[in-house]
Amino acid sequence: MIRYSILPSDPKAHLFEVSIDIPSPAANQVLSLPSWIPGSYMIRDFARNLISIRASQNGAAVAFNQLDKQRWQLACAQGAPLTVQYQVYAFDMSVRSAHLDMSHGFFNGSSVFLAVEGQTGQPLLVSMQAPDLPDLTHWRLATGLKRQSGEAWHFGDFIADDYDALIDHPVEMGDFTLASFEACGVPHHIVLTGRHRCHMPRLCADLKAICETQIRLFGGSAPFDEYLFMTMVLDNGFGGLEHRNSTALVCSRKDLPLTMDEAVSKDYRTYLSLCSHEYFHNWNVKRIKPEVFLPYALDSESYTRQLWAYEGITSYYDDLLTLRAGRVNPEAYLDMLSETMTRVYRGKGRFKQSLRDSSFNAWTKFYKQDENAQNAIVSYYTKGALFALYLDLTLRKETDGEKNIDSLMQLLWQRFGLTGTGTTEASHLELVSELLGRDAGDIFAYLDNTDDLPLEPLLAEFGVRMELRPASGQSDTGGGTPDTLKVCLGAKFKPEAVGVRIQTVAEGGSAHQAGLSAGDLLIAVDYLQAGAGLEKQLESYAVGNEMDIHFLRRDELHTATLVLQEAPLDTVSLHLMENTLASRWI
Repeated sequence: MIRYSILPSDPKAHLFEVSIDIPSPAANQVLSLPSWIPGSYMIRDFARNLISIRASQNGAAVAFNQLDKQRWQLACAQGAPLTVQYQVYAFDMSVRSAHLDMSHGFFNGSSVFLAVEGQTGQPLLVSMQAPDLPDLTHWRLATGLKRQSGEAWHFGDFIADDYDALIDHPVEMGDFTLASFEACGVPHHIVLTGRHRCHMPRLCADLKAICETQIRLFGGSAPFDEYLFMTMVLDNGFGGLEHRNSTALVCSRKDLPLTMDEAVSKDYRTYLSLCSHEYFHNWNVKRIKPEVFLPYALDSESYTRQLWAYEGITSYYDDLLTLRAGRVNPEAYLDMLSETMTRVYRGKGRFKQSLRDSSFNAWTKFYKQDENAQNAIVSYYTKGALFALYLDLTLRKETDGEKNIDSLMQLLWQRFGLTGTGTTEASHLELVSELLGRDAGDIFAYLDNTDDLPLEPLLAEFGVRMELRPASGQSDTGGGTPDTLKVCLGAKFKPEAVGVRIQTVAEGGSAHQAGLSAGDLLIAVDYLQAGAGLEKQLESYAVGNEMDIHFLRRDELHTATLVLQEAPLDTVSLHLMENTLASRWI
């Protein structure tokens, strides 16, 4: 059995030491490292962090030749045991790679463990070694890998069924907070790393309700024996990545509850939705997945036009399931949905890129967004969630409530998830057509065109009024009934010591027409200094008013004329009007 060993050898220099013992290597054995991690569709080139690769066989050094950016060929003989050693620089504070310092260690296997090509289907042994430093003797370890030796939550040896399993079980080590609960009889654990004051019983109770709601949606039996939520708590952070029996998350301290009975804040409900999103991926993408992901090809981009289904549908369910689990009320849920809709309606890119194209171009456009993204692309997360909403309401309407999007997910689970069969471009269309008893091509046409989905009349049939209004300011994310702006700069900005820094410019807006660009420092508007109160300052003018503006582009001063436009109707507020009608959906 191939044995991996990993040691946090120098946390102050952010270095892991990794060794691989290969009992029976091939002649001229090739080793490789993935270039991306499933769930995050961007080439990461993890191999750039590998340092000082060396190998030995029968006590003698083995030469190696680097074949490309992520593969190495060793000049070894066949059959005789081979040992490979190297260091990994770990200083990426995200859920995708690896991080190590004196406070904690975290890694995904895809960023630290070289694959032994030709032997990736074999069971593997992984030895997690404790740091040999007196200040870190209190460190514990959390992972979803099956333990072979050592006490629970401590360092030891673990088993992975194959290389794919090895890189699908992230590891957290350090001085973390641990709490546990059961959902439908399955043990679940929460690990929080970082300074926090979270009320763990409250977090356990809320996650238990969400997890049980999801397990019951798919028949009442979880697809794993145990589950682990790992969260890095920061002053400001947000993100998550799904794995087969765990998830790695990042949140802000303000996102966590402090008492058992406090109301669910906007920040806390966002964190619960993040947990709900990654947990739903246990079914939708980890087990129900596109055929192109069976298996994953991790050496290069793996294109699919189906991410709208795997991230979009999941993004629809993440908020909805917090409602079904009783963590938020219908009004709060409608505000959450309003925020998702607003993120779509504020982007002109929705008229230029279809959902299928957004999915296909995740590698080069969605995951490599720049200051023009809002004008050029649409998110398969947010617009995908709106398509799922449209699909759900249409199913409910046309079948008089007998079928809904749950019916679709249950069919997908039975025919694809449980059988290990990948979905094709036509799978979701075929299943929806089956549920409706008609060709659903008219519904799925919205995946290929750039039209806005006809949600307003559908929502009205379920007792919800959709209001499209101007924003009340930069901080307005949608929902509610705030006082709104009458004019708009047409740009996002950030106040600085002098002036405001333009961050993005909306196509066709006032800032665009005036010639402002991202990165410009707007100093004065109508010969008055621009600052944090710029929006309020502009509200004293009328639509169509012209004024001189002064701004710095790099170190050059420019003057231009700004013509104020009417604030666009790009912010959504959903209002519950008829409880009886709404109860057919929420």
